[in-house]
Amino acid sequence: MANHKSALKRIRQTETRTERNRFYRTRLKNIVKTVRTAIEAGNKEEAEAAFKIANQQIHKFVSKGILKKETAARKVSRLNKAVNAI
Repeated sequence: MANHKSALKRIRQTETRTERNRFYRTRLKNIVKTVRTAIEAGNKEEAEAAFKIANQQIHKFVSKGILKKETAARKVSRLNKAVNAI
């Protein structure tokens, strides 16, 4: 267990960041899932609308440090390819 004030503060900060990052990762999975479900249903208009939202949110997560830039680009590219394949 931490004995210094600074170490205790770091523990508190880590818990806060972990909780926030968990929220964003779950949100990301749900966003991608909505696009995938629209693709599987074969609904191109719904898939395109969901992809537009997903694209914005994924890039927003990059600016927040949740995803790396290349990871986000890969996810967006694969989703876009899947939407265009409908």
